[in-house]
Amino acid sequence: MSTKDFVEKDYYKVLGVPKDATEAEIKKAYRKLAREFHPDANKGDAAAEERFKEISEANDILGDAKKRKEYDEARALFGNGGFRPGPGGGGSFNFDLGDLFGGTQQGGQAGGFGGGLGDVFGGLFNRGAGAGAGTRTQPRRGQDIESEVTLSFTEAVDGATVPLRMSSQAPCKACSGTGDKNGTPRVCPTCVGTGQVSRGSGGGFSLTDPCADCKGRGLIAETPCDVCRGSGRARSSRTMQVRIPAGVFDGQRIRLRGKGAPGERGGPAGDLYVVVHVGTHPVFGRKDDNLTVTVPVTFAEAALGADIKVPTLNGPSVTLKLPPGTPNGRTMRARGKGAVRKDGTRGDLLVTVEVAVPTELSDKAREALEMYREATESQDPRSALFESAKGA
Repeated sequence: MSTKDFVEKDYYKVLGVPKDATEAEIKKAYRKLAREFHPDANKGDAAAEERFKEISEANDILGDAKKRKEYDEARALFGNGGFRPGPGGGGSFNFDLGDLFGGTQQGGQAGGFGGGLGDVFGGLFNRGAGAGAGTRTQPRRGQDIESEVTLSFTEAVDGATVPLRMSSQAPCKACSGTGDKNGTPRVCPTCVGTGQVSRGSGGGFSLTDPCADCKGRGLIAETPCDVCRGSGRARSSRTMQVRIPAGVFDGQRIRLRGKGAPGERGGPAGDLYVVVHVGTHPVFGRKDDNLTVTVPVTFAEAALGADIKVPTLNGPSVTLKLPPGTPNGRTMRARGKGAVRKDGTRGDLLVTVEVAVPTELSDKAREALEMYREATESQDPRSALFESAKGA
């Protein structure tokens, strides 16, 4: 994605939240939409997959306070990509916002604005800089990389270290990133090594574009490298161990700063974005930071009360006290037995009681139930239902 596209996209509209939405409202909207459009829930639906990518992209920007602030400032300043001078400035003109935000950001991810909005005006209002100023070859930030990982339910709750094999553009090893077979490229005479050329726009303004002759590198290979063909970059694969924090959710997108593709000419590395997919568990479910489990109990336990044992995830069982007259579907809480939160504490285990109705009875059990039925013949649990139906 270009920086222009980044500024023009309305991420608030993508998530369906107002511009003054709180962090909690943004988080809630993202989770709802991520569940609805997740590729696992929409097999073969290309439109749903594209929508899921838009939702994840919007959450990455609005869910980060710093990036959200930069995004809001940029949209307020540039609107839909057009810069408007003050009174008397001669109307408006359009330009590529990517030229204003420092070096081109690689990889298509909206990962920030480089040096901030101050750099925008430094590049836009070029006031009397000499021809020899700024001839140093500019560093270039590495590409952002996106990868996916699938965790088991338990790994997502407790955290896991997983190997990720990634491919990205990196300095060509054959020519040491110079682009020249002999390792001796020359400085581009058009941009004098800056990788950018200035063009006047009238009214004293000067805008910059990537140099077309050296494609923004600032260097030209006299004898282009056979591997990278003079670009100085080649495809590189590597495997790295990535720590996924405890408590991640299905569809969550994790940003690992500086773990993307290496930079060029001393530039910083890009970022690594990992999209997490979480498998299901045969016993436990999850609701935010709490785990859920359904526990069957007998009619006698529900009616008379009992102490019941409940399993926990990767831990010893806990004993819960079932009060007499517990209704079917009642949920109880085992504190501290849930998923790990960001602050290191744990959520709770929500235990839902399900009264189990036996399909087969022994003679003794049948006789006991017949006696119970006779003893409770005067009790009609549906009487209130009919009374309400008549009064409605």
